[in-house]
Amino acid sequence: YGYSYLSPSLNVLPKMDGRLFGSLPERGDIVVLKSPIAQDDWIKRVIGLPGDTVQMKDGQLWLNGQPVPKLKLADTVMKVTPNSDCATMIDAQYRVITPDGTAECHLPTYRETLPGGRTYTVLDLANLPQDNTEPVIVPEGHVFLMGDNRDRSADSRFALGAPEYGLGGPVPWENIGGRAEFITFSLNGTESLNPLTWWGALRGDRAWRSLRPVHVPQGK
Repeated sequence: YGYSYLSPSLNVLPKMDGRLFGSLPERGDIVVLKSPIAQDDWIKRVIGLPGDTVQMKDGQLWLNGQPVPKLKLADTVMKVTPNSDCATMIDAQYRVITPDGTAECHLPTYRETLPGGRTYTVLDLANLPQDNTEPVIVPEGHVFLMGDNRDRSADSRFALGAPEYGLGGPVPWENIGGRAEFITFSLNGTESLNPLTWWGALRGDRAWRSLRPVHVPQGK
């Protein structure tokens, strides 16, 4: 998307608006950005571009006055590990013990398809306040960002600072570092500083997974 003063190769530049040689992300891209408060790295999906109106109604995304198609899929099944303990008040209801005694979390999963055909999966676990929001018009030079785990994501739906610790609405595009391409590796939380424990903690089904949205031609 070009370069901003937050880009790693240009972080010696003074703070400035806009980007050098810049282009906007596409709806559906997953991007790495700097939090407006802490300046640490966050990762979110681009939902709205400048001029778009974004709103949530009863857990369904609306874009420019139209509902974004949301299709129920088979549950996402995750083994319960220290990194995914399925023990919060929201997701504990989806905890399952299999016949062999394995603890799993079966999470309700949906497919959203944006205008133009870019599609991806999201988790929607409960009816929460963030499932109903006021319409927000994305200003020029900004993007509206959301996480795919909709009920456990501090994003553009939430105010900055306590108690919500969100992104405070649409984010200036200069806060974006770049597009996230794929997952290199993922660990389940059982690892220690001993490198010999890393192999057993590897979640191989996530390694090298592409983060690009799938494109489905309209009408399909």
